[in-house]
Amino acid sequence: MPAVYINQTVVTQAETIKYLGLHFDKRFTSKNHIATKRKQIEHKTREISWLIGKPSPLLLENKLLIYKTVLKPLWTYGIELCGCATKSNIAVIKLYQTELLRSMTNAPWYVSNHTLHSDLRIPYVYMVFRERTATHLTTMDSHPNSFMEPLVHPPNNRRLKRRWTFDEIP
Repeated sequence: MPAVYINQTVVTQAETIKYLGLHFDKRFTSKNHIATKRKQIEHKTREISWLIGKPSPLLLENKLLIYKTVLKPLWTYGIELCGCATKSNIAVIKLYQTELLRSMTNAPWYVSNHTLHSDLRIPYVYMVFRERTATHLTTMDSHPNSFMEPLVHPPNNRRLKRRWTFDEIP
């Protein structure tokens, strides 16, 4: 990129930037945002582990309420803009969710993830990503601003055969 000057001084370009709690890099990938969110939720989980961890005397319903009100909003903030996140980036959050659910329920190793999610009625991370992205695209599609049109219906000139999350949304 060409250098930017202000008063004959070169303005340095950062690799990443944080804006309204969203972390962007030069290529607008969600990898940095998801990694930062993972660190943030790990830190918050350590802070409240005495409430939701294995030795906690709280009922499971209360632990789930704490998860839904304190921890889930941390990783769901801004995921509408991470709609094109790769499966490996989504797996970072999925792994956190699985480990946390196992810790909260004190589930043994042979209990499947599907059983945990269905019994606790907690959707998988990729389902939350898909749902939030679909809602965001629907909102953008009905937006009165005509500048939103290229964002909702981008030209199909991709050279790679990679599938994006928002490609699968009807």
